[in-house]
Amino acid sequence: MRRRLYFMLPDVPSARAMLDEMLLARVEERHMKFMAKEGTLPDDMPDCSFLVRTDLIHGAQLGMVIGGIVGLGAAVFLTLFPPDGLTLRTAAILLVALGGAVFGGWASGMNAAAVPNKKLEQFAPAIERGQVLMIVDVPPRRVQEIEDMIARRHPEVSFGGIEPPMLAFP
Repeated sequence: MRRRLYFMLPDVPSARAMLDEMLLARVEERHMKFMAKEGTLPDDMPDCSFLVRTDLIHGAQLGMVIGGIVGLGAAVFLTLFPPDGLTLRTAAILLVALGGAVFGGWASGMNAAAVPNKKLEQFAPAIERGQVLMIVDVPPRRVQEIEDMIARRHPEVSFGGIEPPMLAFP
């Protein structure tokens, strides 16, 4: 499990310095992401991926749940009231529910890919002013240590919040 921390940095040079300090604090580069105004972030800094910038993951998860429920309902209905000459077995219920979940996840994910991430909307005005958002995923036991280190060494950095627990794998 990891916790996602958000920090607003004043500019790109301070983001570069913060990247180096986080590496020295033994936070791997794959657990750090930076988001800045288009074209201002150097290529050698870890940028936010498409999955972080959009609501794709949330949309696909929601679509899978709704699609699975609708598929399950349709399968049960077809089993209770089968078309003439067709016998449906229990396995068909699971297959139709699985198909509904896959289709729902795909369709909802495609729609959500065009929507900006709701969690990052609060940082958009500061990013447009030239500030840089740093997103760091750390183990729960290191949250306070990282917060204290940044507050002590960089008083100009503002803490943007902490996200609830997330899965350990990317």
